[in-house]
Amino acid sequence: MLLKTHERENAHHQKGGTFQGPRFEVPTKGQPKHAPRELRRVAICYSRDLNTQTFSLVSRDGLSWLESAQLASLPWLVHAFSTREGGVSRPPCAGLNLGFTASDQRERVEQNRRRFLEALGGGDFTAASARQVHSSHSFVVTSNGAGRLDFRPPGIESTSSAPTEAPAGDGLITAEAGVLLTIRIADCLPVLLVDPRQRVVAAVHAGWRGAQARVIEKAVGDMRQAFGSDPQTLLAALGPCIRACCYEVGEDVVEAFHASFRDADRFFRTLPNRPQAATERHSILFLSAYPPGHAPEHVPAARLDLIAVARHQLASAGVDPEKVFDADYCTACRTDLFFSHRREGGATGRQVAAIGIRKAVAGG
Repeated sequence: MLLKTHERENAHHQKGGTFQGPRFEVPTKGQPKHAPRELRRVAICYSRDLNTQTFSLVSRDGLSWLESAQLASLPWLVHAFSTREGGVSRPPCAGLNLGFTASDQRERVEQNRRRFLEALGGGDFTAASARQVHSSHSFVVTSNGAGRLDFRPPGIESTSSAPTEAPAGDGLITAEAGVLLTIRIADCLPVLLVDPRQRVVAAVHAGWRGAQARVIEKAVGDMRQAFGSDPQTLLAALGPCIRACCYEVGEDVVEAFHASFRDADRFFRTLPNRPQAATERHSILFLSAYPPGHAPEHVPAARLDLIAVARHQLASAGVDPEKVFDADYCTACRTDLFFSHRREGGATGRQVAAIGIRKAVAGG
């Protein structure tokens, strides 16, 4: 049984954690995905106390989110990794869904977003987001003084023609108080970066394509180019995402990383007792025009460790490994707390990772 394997691997993966249950509910065969609690069979999966040495659970106005203790110690900074607790959305996006998806009503998402923004500071912030496309592109966000935001590539001087609509990219950077950078996730890795000296912040969205394109490493370089940030002074918080215990990927993903990184084996875990797939034995018969990872007969080849990729890129960019803090929660294992695109079959909501500079203490 797949869950049994997950139990053993998650117990090993979560060093220092406790192995408790029941915490993770899985519908039995023949039951609807969102069957009432009393109709579900409850399976055991790992859990940890949400209040750890490096991250804590904050509850306010009926909502809950995770904060990094190191980032929270900066009085001029606000940040959050949202959970699905609270909110008005209904199944299959039950809880605090902060992403516009086909599975939820727009009015509910808008209400959730208002509640979340108010809990973090309300009128003190203008939320900025990008059209996430699994790229390596980042943008510097500023206010144009007319209540709108401008987005510019790092290194580009201010111009009157700067776009004010959300650009296609996966990284946002700002040094301006009152701008709240937000990225949406439902398995991909959210990374929040802070330069405590220059008071610059960044939010990065890293799925496997973005990670393979070095979006995290590039964001550090963009902070340096745009604001003179010293990578050695940066703090990095890695939020909840799908972990190596659950993130099965195909041979195309493995090959893509090997083509981009030396010693890419460090990013993968082998699948136990994996038989050779028919697509590998007779590859010429399985040529297709599908993009990588989207073929209908997608056969798992390994498990990808996005955290290992992120740590490698941050170190390569010059960030001190001691200043990288990991929330250490798997979205696929903990669908009681987080939305998981893969575990919930695509019909689910989105968390948000947010970071910004407070106006009240911007100069203090």
